[in-house]
Amino acid sequence: MAKIYVASSWRNPYYPDVVTRLRAAGHEVYDFRNPPHGGPGFHWTDIDPDAPSWTFPQYAEGLHHPLAERQFTADLEALNWADTCVLVLPCGRSAHTEAGWLAGRGKRTIVYIPEMVEPELMYKLFDGVVGSMEKLIKAL
Repeated sequence: MAKIYVASSWRNPYYPDVVTRLRAAGHEVYDFRNPPHGGPGFHWTDIDPDAPSWTFPQYAEGLHHPLAERQFTADLEALNWADTCVLVLPCGRSAHTEAGWLAGRGKRTIVYIPEMVEPELMYKLFDGVVGSMEKLIKAL
């Protein structure tokens, strides 16, 4: 069974089901929404409710806030632990960075697209692209 880092977005409605179904299939899964240090995971608004409207200097400073450091450490430890990445669309920059980092380290990386989106050529860098949970589990 795989040790899976699920890279996705807080706004992704498919994420909770993906984590649940991969665990039910016998895989170990890191859940960034429920990190091992406890709590509900990291949101920039935990640091400052006005974070979405920060200037660049505020953002650069926010990267060093203890809450940001704690979540980054948890995520980095999970990235190092994982032997597989599942990138679940739709997602944003961080998830793509995580998937690229794992793929660049030679870790199996599969893109799961539960709803068709605009095609992306560079997903050819990864080990597979699947459009259903059944195909994802089979690919693992």
